[in-house]
Amino acid sequence: MALVEKDSYEATSFQLSEATASDYLALLKPRVMSLVVFTAFVGMLAAPVPLNPMLAVTAIICIAVGAGASGALNMWYDADIDAVMSRTKTRPIPAGKVTGGEALGFGLVLSAMSVLTLGVFVNWVAGSLLAFTIFFYAVIYTMWLKRWTPQNIVIGGAAGSFPPMIGWAAATGSISLESVILFLIIFLWTPPHFWALALFKSGDYEVAGIPMMPNVAGEESTRRQIFAYALLVAVVGVLPWYFGFASFAYGVVALALGAGFIWYSWKVLSMSPQDSSMRPAKALFGFSLLYLFGIFAAYLVDSVVARFLLAAGA
Repeated sequence: MALVEKDSYEATSFQLSEATASDYLALLKPRVMSLVVFTAFVGMLAAPVPLNPMLAVTAIICIAVGAGASGALNMWYDADIDAVMSRTKTRPIPAGKVTGGEALGFGLVLSAMSVLTLGVFVNWVAGSLLAFTIFFYAVIYTMWLKRWTPQNIVIGGAAGSFPPMIGWAAATGSISLESVILFLIIFLWTPPHFWALALFKSGDYEVAGIPMMPNVAGEESTRRQIFAYALLVAVVGVLPWYFGFASFAYGVVALALGAGFIWYSWKVLSMSPQDSSMRPAKALFGFSLLYLFGIFAAYLVDSVVARFLLAAGA
C-alpha cells in the first residue's frame, strides 16, 4: 500500500486568514479535549494527596490547553490528508478558514504556555509529562507513526493515555502503580476503539493513504485483533479493584462494562463479510466511548465515596 508523502498543503504558509474564534476553537479538537480533561480530573481526584483548589483548576486548564495544542499541531501537519477524508475535510485548514502557518503558531504558543504554567505553578513532574505527551502526539504519532505503520494507533495511543497520569502527578508530584493502571486502561482501549472506526471508514483511509489496520491486514485480521484487545481491556479494567485501589462496587461495574465490551467486539468478530452496513463496528465504536466514560466515572465516584467514608470515620 502506498503511503502518503507529506506535501506542502499550506503547511508553511504564514499568510493571515479571516479566521474567527470558533475556527481556532475547532483547531483544539474540543470533543477530544473534553475526554482528556475528564480522565485527567479523575486521576487528580483519585490521588491520595489533595491539591489546592486554585492549583487544581490551573492544572486542569493547562492539561486542556496542552491537549488543544496537540490537536492544532496535528491539524497543521495533517492538513493534506484531512482535505481528502470525508470525516475531516471540513476542518479549519482544508476548509480554508485558517492557514497552516496560523495553526502551527497557535499550537506552538499554546504548547509552551501550558507546559510552563503547569511546571511553574503546580510541579515539574506534571509539566514534563504534559510536554512529553504533546511531543509524542505531534511528532511521534502524527509526523511518524500515522503514515508509516498499521500499528500507528497501538503505539500512538500512548499520547491519549497520559492525562490521568498527569492529573495524578499534578496532585502528588509522582507516578504510581495506580496511575499506571489508569494509563493502561486507555492505552489498551484505544486500538479497538479506533479500529472499529477504521472498519467503516476504511475508504477514507485508503484514499488518504493512511495504513490503518483494515487497509493493510484486512478486515478479518482487524476483527480478530479487536476482540483480543477487548479481552485485555476487560481484564485491565478490574485491576484497580484487584490491587485494592477501588471497592468491590467498582469491580462489579468494571466487570459489567468489560463484558459489554467483549460482547460488542464478539459481534464485530462474527460480522458477515457481506454486511456492508458495518452496524456491529458502529455499535462497538459507540459503546467504546460509553465504556471509557463509564469506567472512569465509576472510578471517580468510588474515590470520592471512599474519601468521604474515611473522613467520616476519622
